[in-house]
Amino acid sequence: MQTMDRCGWCGTDPLYVAYHDTEWGVPERDGRALWEKLILDGFQAGLSWITILRKRDAFRTAFAGFDPVEIARWGEPEIARLLADPGIVRHRGKCEAAITNARAFLDLGGPEAFADFIWRHVDGTPLQPERPDIAAVPAFTPLSERLSKELKHAGFRFCGPTITYAWMQATGLVNDHVTTCHRHAALR
Repeated sequence: MQTMDRCGWCGTDPLYVAYHDTEWGVPERDGRALWEKLILDGFQAGLSWITILRKRDAFRTAFAGFDPVEIARWGEPEIARLLADPGIVRHRGKCEAAITNARAFLDLGGPEAFADFIWRHVDGTPLQPERPDIAAVPAFTPLSERLSKELKHAGFRFCGPTITYAWMQATGLVNDHVTTCHRHAALR
C-alpha cells in the first residue's frame, strides 16, 4: 500500500489528516467563513491547533454558528456563559475579542467587504511559496505583520502576525503545503 506524503505537522490523527487533506490551505473566499476561522485561530493562541479542531463543533454551538450579527450584541451575560462552557477554550480575553471582532467585521461592511479586504493583500491570488520542508515555513512574514496591523487598526483583537499568518495558511491566502506534500501541487 502506497502512503501519501503530507506536511509533517498533521501527524496521523484521523481528524487532523482529514483537515489537512480537505480544508487547510484551500482558498476561502466566503467572508463569514474567513471571519470564523480568524476567531478560531485567535482561540488557538498558546495551544495546539488540534485542540481547537476537536472543539470546533462546540465553538460553533457556543458562538451561535459564528453569526457575527448576533455575537456583536453580546455582553457580560454571554461572556459568563462562554466561560462556563467546558466544550470550548474558556479564556475571558479571547471571548471578549470574539465579540469585539464581530463588531469590527460588521463595521468593515460584513462578509463581502471583509473577504475583499483580506484578499486584496494577495491581489486576489494565493501566494505560492516553494517550501521544501516544515523548517522552511515561517511563523510570520512581513505580509502577516502588515495585515495584522491593518486588522488591529480596523478594531480586531487576537490577530498578531503569527496568528494572522497561521490563518492565512489555513484559508489558502498562502499555499504553505511543503513541496513534497500531495496537497501542494493540488492547490497550486
